[in-house]
Amino acid sequence: MEDARVWEFERSLWTGGPETYEALIDDECLMVLPAQPYVFTAEQAIAAVEDTPRWSEVTFSEEQVVRPQEGLIVLSYRAEAKRSDRSYVAFCTSTIRRLAHDEWRVVQHQQTVPLTAG
Repeated sequence: MEDARVWEFERSLWTGGPETYEALIDDECLMVLPAQPYVFTAEQAIAAVEDTPRWSEVTFSEEQVVRPQEGLIVLSYRAEAKRSDRSYVAFCTSTIRRLAHDEWRVVQHQQTVPLTAG
């Protein structure tokens, strides 16, 4: 997957609903998020998205993409997300693996909220 598609894929996880998570999150995915229970399984992450308003806008900066082996992509970036009632800044990593031609799933995602988000 070329870089432009990687970032489109990642952006959809911030703005898409539960159906996006169900389609793009691997059953074996683990996420670390700044909300209880902090470490989420794929099932818990999908359930959390069902109960959380989605971001209307997200901007990435400081983007890095590495491909340590065929079919494996690791991202790191700074995310600035907004919706009508809230804004949010976090430093993130995601690991995406290819299951088949043009079929990719997130196997790891982590968000760190800086102590001073500036």
